[in-house]
Amino acid sequence: MLRLEQLDLRRGPDVLIRDANLSLHSGWKVGLTGRNGCGKSSLLNLLNGRLEADRGHYHRPADWRVATMDQEVPALAQAALDYVLDGHEALRAAQQALASAEQAADGSAIAQAHARLEALDAWSQPARAATVLAGLGFSEAQQQQPVASFSGGWRMRLNLARVLLSDADLLLLDEPTNHLDLDAVLWLQDWLRQFPGTLVLISHDRDFLDTVVGHILHIERQTLTHYTGNYSDFERLRAEQLAHQDSEYRKQVAQAEHLKKFIARFKAKASKARQAQSRVKALEKLELIAPAHVADGFRFTFPEPVKLPNPMLDLEQVRCGYRNGDTETAILTQVDLSLRPESRIGLLGPNGAGKSTLIRTLAGQLAPLSGRFTVGPDLVIGYFHQQQVDALPADGTPMALMQAAQPRWEESAVRSELGRFGFQGDDIFAPVARFSGGEKSRLALALLVQTRPALLLLDEPANHLDLDMREALTLALQAFEGAVVLVSHDRHLLETTVDELVLVAQGTVTAFDGDLDDYARWLRERQKTQRSDSRPPTSEAPKVDARAKRQEAAQRRNALRPLQQTVTQQEKKLEQCQQTLAALEAELADETLYQPDQKTRLTELVARQGRLRQEQDALEADLLDAMEALEAAEQALL
Repeated sequence: MLRLEQLDLRRGPDVLIRDANLSLHSGWKVGLTGRNGCGKSSLLNLLNGRLEADRGHYHRPADWRVATMDQEVPALAQAALDYVLDGHEALRAAQQALASAEQAADGSAIAQAHARLEALDAWSQPARAATVLAGLGFSEAQQQQPVASFSGGWRMRLNLARVLLSDADLLLLDEPTNHLDLDAVLWLQDWLRQFPGTLVLISHDRDFLDTVVGHILHIERQTLTHYTGNYSDFERLRAEQLAHQDSEYRKQVAQAEHLKKFIARFKAKASKARQAQSRVKALEKLELIAPAHVADGFRFTFPEPVKLPNPMLDLEQVRCGYRNGDTETAILTQVDLSLRPESRIGLLGPNGAGKSTLIRTLAGQLAPLSGRFTVGPDLVIGYFHQQQVDALPADGTPMALMQAAQPRWEESAVRSELGRFGFQGDDIFAPVARFSGGEKSRLALALLVQTRPALLLLDEPANHLDLDMREALTLALQAFEGAVVLVSHDRHLLETTVDELVLVAQGTVTAFDGDLDDYARWLRERQKTQRSDSRPPTSEAPKVDARAKRQEAAQRRNALRPLQQTVTQQEKKLEQCQQTLAALEAELADETLYQPDQKTRLTELVARQGRLRQEQDALEADLLDAMEALEAAEQALL
């Protein structure tokens, strides 16, 4: 069991956590949440022994083995598989003991070393390490490559594999999904669910948290609070607590105001002086409950596109890949894809299958090797990718970059726009080099918004974004009036912003008939095939003519399009009606409207309010009918 007793944790002069009392039992899987800078990583370092408490006590069983991810991996000549095996310290120690015993020809020590290796199941550990590496996206050939041959993101995957193989009692993971694709995230969550030890996990992926953890530790306003359940359970419980706290706070504010009025009214009257004095003392003793407080979240919107060409992009029999002089390397062949204003597409597929190649082709960064590629007139494309974030000028500032994007704006307008994206005060003059990954992503999004795109091509936009920023991105994409093509390892972002899934695999691009749970099953079946067959893995999708399948999908979309448009139109009508009604009801809230000389105006407004409410009811009924018609048509086409 882990125990915190009256514990304070500081970073410099700032108090991160105050008076924490907590017990975490063996085998618990715990998600650690809170806004950026609240102290999550510092608490993880305390649990790991790298930090000490400023006050209070932290207790951890002395015999527990602790594993955590390092943030840097040296450029080693050692093979990736051997590097990962080094993470199992007990295994390496037993192997070293055997080597020393054999060198000394000590029969007793040799027997003891063999017994220890047997207890550790040493002979199966290389195969287990290979399985972990395969789950994180490393091919058999890559597992034998030197660590130095991999990029920074892939070295972080090696670090994660090393930690997973460590046979630890306590596993401490800080954003383990940041450098993973969806396939690896799905594999990792299955692995962690089966992990028998204690897990403390920082993650900004709500679906990942929901799947893996059964407890939440939330840091807010220097307080560490324990909730039982996954992240969705925590959100619901916290909302209930805030609602109750707000109700109690309002009651006590009303009580305090009543006391103040009594004191002010009767304090000067001799007959009431004693009662007034008693109320002064009551007011002094009244400890107001803190107001329910949720810090303002990060919010932004994409402006309405200047033009929505239809179609935006049309690809017929396109080959996507790379050209180097006269040499062509095709990654995808016979790609048929049509992007229209209502398109909301999520790209799925194994790592290295060509998702980023397809997006770069759509963005115009890679020219098609062959086929017909048609771009709609005056199409504005917004392309977001991690390399773009990393390419922000290190010496640039938010102010200078936004002024370059909006040269006609006054400084006040630039400041206001940057403020919408969370850049306040001196931050707008700080160089990009000082920013965290999340701050750089916010700045890149702010600059992207200025282009007023009609088509958004987003390749892992949620990397480094915390839960608040991911939720803001989700809401902005839901309200966006253009088309979206999205690659993301964040299941919640995919599930809430796209309505069509496309599978990029085996050099082809095909509609995926299913949801993300079906895709997870497809991946597991594919991995089983890879393990049981040394031949290149084949898709588990039904063996039907690819062109016929694409034509059938296109016909289905064309049949549904009028119904989808009707739903969209009804939603807009209902939204306009609701906005008009809200404005009218705000006008009715004006106290001066209830004076005798305003009777005629009041009567008109009340009558109009009644008409608008009837119109709202009718529009809601029409929207429901349209949605039911669309759903029935979708079912009929299955």
